Order: sequence, then C-alpha cells, then structure tokens
Amino acid sequence: MTASLPRDSDAALWDESEADSMMAEGLSPQPDREVELKLDLDPSDIERLAGSAFFAGSAEQAQESTYYDTESDTLRQAGLSLRVRRAGKRYVQTVKAAGAAAAGLFSRAEWERDLADAQPVLDEGARPLDALLASSGPLEPAFRVDVARRTACVDRHGGSIEIVLDRGRISSSGQEEPVCEVELELKAGDSAALFATAREIDAIVPLRLGVLTKSERGYRLRNAHPDKAVKSEPIALDDGMTSATGFQMIAYACLRQFRLNEAILMRTGAADALHQSRVALRRLRSALSIFKPMLADHRHEAIRTELQWISGALGEVRNLDVLIDRVGDKRAAKPLRKARERAYGAARQALDSPRQRMSMIDLAEWLATGEWLVAPGTAELRGRPLPEFAGEVLDRYRRKVKRHGEGLTGLNDDERHEVRIQAKKLRYSAEFFTPLFAGEGRTRRRKVFLGALEDLQNELGKLNDLAVTPALLDQLGLAETALAQTLTADADARGKLLDRAARAHDRLIATKQFWR
Repeated sequence: MTASLPRDSDAALWDESEADSMMAEGLSPQPDREVELKLDLDPSDIERLAGSAFFAGSAEQAQESTYYDTESDTLRQAGLSLRVRRAGKRYVQTVKAAGAAAAGLFSRAEWERDLADAQPVLDEGARPLDALLASSGPLEPAFRVDVARRTACVDRHGGSIEIVLDRGRISSSGQEEPVCEVELELKAGDSAALFATAREIDAIVPLRLGVLTKSERGYRLRNAHPDKAVKSEPIALDDGMTSATGFQMIAYACLRQFRLNEAILMRTGAADALHQSRVALRRLRSALSIFKPMLADHRHEAIRTELQWISGALGEVRNLDVLIDRVGDKRAAKPLRKARERAYGAARQALDSPRQRMSMIDLAEWLATGEWLVAPGTAELRGRPLPEFAGEVLDRYRRKVKRHGEGLTGLNDDERHEVRIQAKKLRYSAEFFTPLFAGEGRTRRRKVFLGALEDLQNELGKLNDLAVTPALLDQLGLAETALAQTLTADADARGKLLDRAARAHDRLIATKQFWR
C-alpha cells in the first residue's frame, strides 16, 4: 500500500522540498505504508504454530538487525528509527517514521535501500536524517534484534495477508529479552481481514494484542525500562481532526497503556503496574463515556461490559495495595499482604483467561472497523471538528463537578463519590484534549487548572479511602483486629479532609478555563 508523505510527524520532517534529496539517497518520496496487526504469544507455543497449516512448507530464515541512533536517542525523539538488516548476503537499510497507530494497527511510513554491508549510509545532502543529525553527534549501534523468521502469504476473509512468525531476542548493553510474536500485514483488502485471521491463529495458540514495535522494545531495554510501569503518554491530536479520529487516537493510547502495564503486571505482580493498568482502563472507559453519542452500535455495550469486568478483577488488589501503603509496620501489614497474594492470584487468572485475551483484540477490531464508523445516524457527530467537540465536553464536565460539589461538606459518601467520578472525567478530558489548546497563555492556565483539579481529587480520594476501609476490613475478616483500629483511626481527620476538599472545589471552580 502507498500513501502520500506524512505531514504530522513529531518534527514535521517530511515535506515537498525534500523529495529530490530523498530520491538521491534511494528513499522514495512515496513510501510504502505498512498496515500491520501485531500479536504476542508465549515461547512455549511457537513450535505448535510453526508446525500448523499456516506455515506448511515454509523455512526459517535468520535475520540480524542493528538499530542505530545517537547517544542521546535523537532519531527516537523525532519519531524515526534506522536499522540495517542482514538476511543471507543481503543488507537492507530501513528508515521508519512513526505514524498514526490506531486500534492495534501499526500504520507507518518506511523507506528502504540496499547496502553493500552493515554500515548505515547517509549520502551527502540526504535529508531529513542529515539535517536532523547535523548537531546531534554520530550514529552508534543502539541495540540488536536477532530472529528466526517464518513467512506465509494467505488469502483470508476478503484480504491478502502476509503472516510473519518471529522468535529470537533483543539485546542492548549486556541485557536481553525474548522476541516471540506474529505480525499480520495487509497486502490488499480490508483491515477486518487481519482480525478474522488473528482469531484463526488464536484457535491454534493463545494470542495477545501487541502494542510495541521491535524498535520500541529495543529502546526500552536500552534505557533500562522494560519493567517500569507506564504512565499515560501525550496523544498526537491536532485541530484538523474529526471527532471520530480523535476518539480512535485517544482510545488506542489508553489501550496501549493498559497492554504495556498488563504485560509488566503479569511478569512482576508489581503494585505500580497494577495501578497504571487500572488508570488506563478508567481513562478508556471515560473516553467511551465522553464520545458515547457517536459510538452506539450492537457491540458498544459488550465492549463496555468487558472493560468493567477486568477493571473489577483488578480492583480488590488495588484496594489492598492502598491499605498496605497506609500501614507503616510491615509486621502489622502481614495479613493484608497474604490477602493481596490471594487477590492477585485471582486477578492473574482473569488476565490470563481467553476472555481477557480476546476482549482486547475485540476492542481493537471495534475501534478500527466497528459499525459505529459508518452508521448513517451519527455521521454528523463523527465529522464534527475535534476542538469544537472538546470544548463542549470540558464545559459539560466542569458544570457537573460544580453542581455535584455544591455544599460538599454536607454530602454523604455516595454523593461525594459522584463528585469524584465527575472530577476524574474532567481531568481525563483535559489531559486528552491538551494538544488542541496550545499557546503560552493557555498552557499556563491549563497547569493551574489541572493543579486545582488534582488537589480536589486527592482530598476526595482520601475521603473515599476512609469510607470504604471498614467494609473492606470486614470482608477480609479483620474488622476486630488491632490493624483495623490503626486503619480507621484516620477517621478522626474526616472533618479536616472535608474542609480541605470543599476549599479545593471552590478553588477549581474559580480557576479560569484554559480551553476558552
């Protein structure tokens, strides 16, 4: 598939004036654009898939790829990657530009050229790499990817698809991690064929939605962050987008954050990865709520239900993590840690279930190809300019926080919880739509606004902890213990927390809106 040059990359690198120099370097100004679905599988299952009918008659081919960058990762920061791959006696240099990844599909521009050996070639006058690297220092090997690859081409479900099975390792700075993945690349037809084929493969071996390219994994290993919990990342929205495209970008960013943390959580059981997994799910559920009027189709409710289910499966573990953090004495917290082990075991089982694995693939398919994208009744909503839609959303949630939070000190626990929910939706909306409201003045007002909103959320969160702790301790059979007395002693501070929450609410409402 081909496409015109991308115009929205991080550094706005590709423009008409560079076409001639790119041609001189062997880079096409009309780059191939990959559309891939990436899927992860367990190393123990790879032989079963390699021996399936999909790969009948195929042979493994060894590939050695070295990725290059400057010491300060200049290319990565510009949304580019540069690799030299050796397969047999052939050396191929590939430059890839980060593109709009949506709903589990990787769509990226790439430029290739043959080389005489493994040394990258940047011809005189070659741009944009030459210009980018001019003041950034020399290229150096950043990491290496060695895989044994099997390739098959199939016609399935109205699409022509190349299936690639890779197993091997990524290595950088003396560290390694395994590679075991399937990539489905669409050669012709509709993207829906990729998901249908993925389900066929899942009937042979369990699959999980993949959200990291090999280059991203290499950089995470290079920077010693493979098991560091992943917070939400900026979303590349712009004021020329429609509401439908904005939703896809936001939802995919949330899905990506969840899958990254889910993988870390399953490897380590770490509390911070679990917390960020739940944050990603809350953000995703908020996005479904924010854009709900244009999303109604026969799968919307099922998608929402599955997200609520897995969020609930992680909820008990998170509640226990919060309690454990509140207990200073490790010996006193021992019953909570034992309860946490049991709760995590149940959560781990849910994460490892076919239901969870397929729910993520179902979600990705719905985001990319769902009926909501073509429903005649919501065409006008989908086509609305995103900044216009965003402004109305922020106005609406601010009004809800203002209305629900009036007389906050006199509200009951359920009513305060509703204020907390609306405050979260306002915060997530503000974070989602931040790129649409640029400029020095707006940036300054946004920081003040989000700071006031965070203060309100913190106070409401502490009040919520006090409200739910007695029931949680009773559920654990710890209501009559010394530990319970320690955890409920904070209830004496309830009045002060209420006063602080009310003041935080008043400050927020008095803060100038950054989107207006």
